[in-house]
Amino acid sequence: MTKKKLTIRWKITILSYIVVLFTFLIVGIVLIGNIQHTEERELKKRLMNTARTVSEMTDVKRALEQKKQREDVRHAVEEIRIINEADYIVVMDMDHIRYSHPVSTMIGKRSRGEDEAAAFAEHIYFSEAKGEIGTAVRAFYPVKDRDLNQIGVVLAGKTLPGFGEILLQLKHEILFIVLLALGFGLAGSFLLARHIKKQMFWLEPHEIVRMYEERTATFHSMNEGVIAIDNQHHITIFNEKAKQIFNVSQDTDGRLIWDVLKDSRLPEIVERNQAVYNEEIQVSGKVIMSSRIPIVMKKKVIGAVAIFQDRTEAAKMAEELTCVKNFVDALRVQNHEHMNKLHTIAGLIQLGKSEKALQLAFKASSEQESVTEFLHQAIQNDAAAGLLLSKIKRGKELGISVKIDENSSFSEFPEHVDQHDIVVLLGNLIENAFGAFETADTEDKHIDISIEQNDEVLAILIEDNGSGISDQHIPRLYEKGFTVNKTGGTGYGLYLVKQIVDKGMGVIEVDSQQGQGTAFSILFPMKGEESLNGHQGAAY
Repeated sequence: MTKKKLTIRWKITILSYIVVLFTFLIVGIVLIGNIQHTEERELKKRLMNTARTVSEMTDVKRALEQKKQREDVRHAVEEIRIINEADYIVVMDMDHIRYSHPVSTMIGKRSRGEDEAAAFAEHIYFSEAKGEIGTAVRAFYPVKDRDLNQIGVVLAGKTLPGFGEILLQLKHEILFIVLLALGFGLAGSFLLARHIKKQMFWLEPHEIVRMYEERTATFHSMNEGVIAIDNQHHITIFNEKAKQIFNVSQDTDGRLIWDVLKDSRLPEIVERNQAVYNEEIQVSGKVIMSSRIPIVMKKKVIGAVAIFQDRTEAAKMAEELTCVKNFVDALRVQNHEHMNKLHTIAGLIQLGKSEKALQLAFKASSEQESVTEFLHQAIQNDAAAGLLLSKIKRGKELGISVKIDENSSFSEFPEHVDQHDIVVLLGNLIENAFGAFETADTEDKHIDISIEQNDEVLAILIEDNGSGISDQHIPRLYEKGFTVNKTGGTGYGLYLVKQIVDKGMGVIEVDSQQGQGTAFSILFPMKGEESLNGHQGAAY
C-alpha cells in the first residue's frame, strides 16, 4: 500500500503552527518568569512593610519588655497578617521565644530557624526558605525599645506563587491571545502555502524533483551536445555528449562558460538576442554544426542554449569527397573535350589533311599541359586546384572563358579556414559567375580569377562581365534563401560564402553594375587576430 504524502500546503500549515506554538511556549516561559520576578519584588516590599509595622506596635513592644501577654500579641499580629495577606507573622524575643505564630501550639516555644541569627544582631534582610508547599520569602525586622535597644525580632513570610498559579491567573488573557494568534496563523499559513504553490506552478516538491531528474536524464541521454548558460554566462546545462565532444571531465555547473570553452559563441547570443541555426563553426579545434538560440522569458533574455553535433570526421570526409568530385568533374569535362577534339582530328585525317590534324593534336596537348602545370605550381592544394581545373573546363562547355591570373599563388590556409571552406567559397562564387550569363546579352563571356597570398593576407578576386546585380538586391545578397540571376538557385551559395568569411574573420566586398558585370573581393587575415586595416584592396 502506497503511503500518501502530505501536500506542500499542509506541510507549510503544520510547520507554521509548530513555529507559532513553539514561539508561544518560549514567550510564555519568559513572560511568566518576568511576572514571577515582579511579584517576588512586590511581595518582599510588602512583607518588609508588614514586619516594620508590627515591630512598631506598642502592644508588641510592651509584651517583649514584660516577657508576657503573648495572647494579646497574637491577636494583634493576626489582624495585621490578614490585612497584608501574609502567610505568617512571627514575633520573637531575644531568647528566640515565639510570641505569635499562625499555629497556636508553636507560641511560647523556641524558634530554631537557620536564617534568623542575623536578625538578632539588628540586621534587616530577606531570606528564602524552601518547604513542602513551595518557596517562601521571609522578611526580618528588629524590634527596639525607647532607648533603641533591640528587644526582639519580627518575621513576616509568604509563599511565592508557582508557575501554575500564575498561569491560572492569566488563563483568560492567554486563551484569547492563543486563539487570536492561531487564527491569524491559519490564515497566514494558508495564504503563504498558496503563494508558494503558485510560484511552483501548483506542483508538489516531489513532482518538481521528478521533473528535474527526468530533464537531467533526458539531456544526458541525447546524442547531440547541449550547453546552456544564464544571462551572466554561467553554465546551467552541459550534458555528457558535450563533455565527450570537448573532452571535459570536471564539474561544469555554475562555472563561467569562458573557463570551460574559451572560444564559445553562446555569450554572443545572449547579448544580441538573435538565434543562429545550422551554422558550422570551430570550437576548441572541433568542427561543430551548431544551432544557438536565446532563452526568452517574459520578453527578457535569461540565457542561451546551443545544440550541436561534432562534424570533425564528417568534414574531413567531405573534404576528401570534394577533392575527388572536383577531379571527377574535371576528368568528365576533359574527356568530353578530348572526344570532340579526337573526332575533329579523325575527320581531318579522313579528309587527307593529316598535317592540320597533327597541329591540332599538339595544340590540345600543349594547352592541357600548360593549364595543369600552372595550377600544380600556383595552387598548392589538390582540392582547390582540382576545383579550378573543373571550372575552367566547365566554362569551355558553356562558352565562357575562365582565366586565372598568372600571378596567383596559394600555399597555406588562413587561421580558422580549412580546405573545405576554400573549396565551398570558390565553387559558389564561380557558379554564381556562371549564372550571371544566363540573362546576359554578350558574346565575349569571361570570368577572371585571382588568388594572391602573402604572410599577412589571402586575397581572392572573382570578376565576370555578366548581367550584374541591381543596387536594391545588393543589401540582401547574403540572406539565406535569397537568389538573383540563376534559374533554380537555392539562395544558399552566397550565404555560405558569408559564413565562411565571418568564420575566417575576413571581409567581403561586391562591386556590380547592371549589364556590365560583378566583382567579388575577399580578404582573409593569415592570423585570426590580425586586423585587416590598411590591407583592403591592396591585393588588387
